[in-house]
Amino acid sequence: MKDEISRVLTMMEEGKIDKEKASELINILREKDQPELFSLKKEVPYGNKILKIRVTSEEGDNVNVNLPINLVKAVLKVGTNIAEKIPEAEKYVKDINVDLLIEAIENELDGQIVDITSANGDKVFVVIE
Repeated sequence: MKDEISRVLTMMEEGKIDKEKASELINILREKDQPELFSLKKEVPYGNKILKIRVTSEEGDNVNVNLPINLVKAVLKVGTNIAEKIPEAEKYVKDINVDLLIEAIENELDGQIVDITSANGDKVFVVIE
């Protein structure tokens, strides 16, 4: 189900559907998904998961960031309002769809979110685990 919700959010981000239609589709997917009666696998509560950002450049410059998902959610809600009030920061946050990111977190998306390889071999991965 999480893959399907991710696809719905991608369609919304690409402008193929509006926010209301995306919300409607996500609600339908949630209703369709029935919980398992028994589960042997202990699932980590979503709030305890980690957003992992990995950047690897061809020149050997590497960045590894691990952030608790609850911290990411709080910062997205508060930080964007603050950043919009700082003149220089506006150019960095204006193209970020914070509502889409918050909705992805609220829908408990899991797994790989971003996988980019540039023409020169630089790689960016964003994963929630």
